[in-house]
Amino acid sequence: MAPERATEIVPSEAAAVSDGQTGDADEPTPRLFTVDEYYKMAEAGILRPDERVQLIEGKIITMPAIGSRHAYNVRRLMRLFDARVRDRAGVHSQSPIRLANGGEPEPDVAIVTLDPSDPKAYESRHPIPSETLLVLEVSDSTLSLDLGEKAAMYALHGITDYWVVDLMGHRVVIHRDPTPDGYTSVRSLESGETVSPLAFSDIMFTIDEILG
Repeated sequence: MAPERATEIVPSEAAAVSDGQTGDADEPTPRLFTVDEYYKMAEAGILRPDERVQLIEGKIITMPAIGSRHAYNVRRLMRLFDARVRDRAGVHSQSPIRLANGGEPEPDVAIVTLDPSDPKAYESRHPIPSETLLVLEVSDSTLSLDLGEKAAMYALHGITDYWVVDLMGHRVVIHRDPTPDGYTSVRSLESGETVSPLAFSDIMFTIDEILG
């Protein structure tokens, strides 16, 4: 791809700019990627197999290395949720969900629907928002991303139940009622409180067992 050429401002144009007019020049904008382009970059070796990256609303985000505390809590939550929802839903860990053509995050834990008539449904594709019942992100060094850009992304694409397990703040932040402008219901729950997934109102979790 040829490099972009800078726009030269001639004196008459400079005067227009000084008066607050921008002329016909376009403002620079980020080059966003589609999921298909994201996969092609991996196939071409531009993205290495060992790179920890995710596609967040068209942007390729480099994720920090998985520390022992983060890995331990993801495994623990996988066991906890699998034991409670077994045979009623699938529990995925750090596996992609297909939000749209510009988004394919890999949440730490995702509860997805199961189709008894098609047990291999996710062998050839990733779950989509209508099949994603609950998303959990475990935060120890990514809290601003999880509460900010990721929350906005999940809300935009209609993820109805999004929980951020804030290990440093000793709380679980529950996001519900998604709109294109974000979640309209955000609650911070702490030790001693309880919560149930929207999809399974009969299953109760204590915040203490979620935080471990």
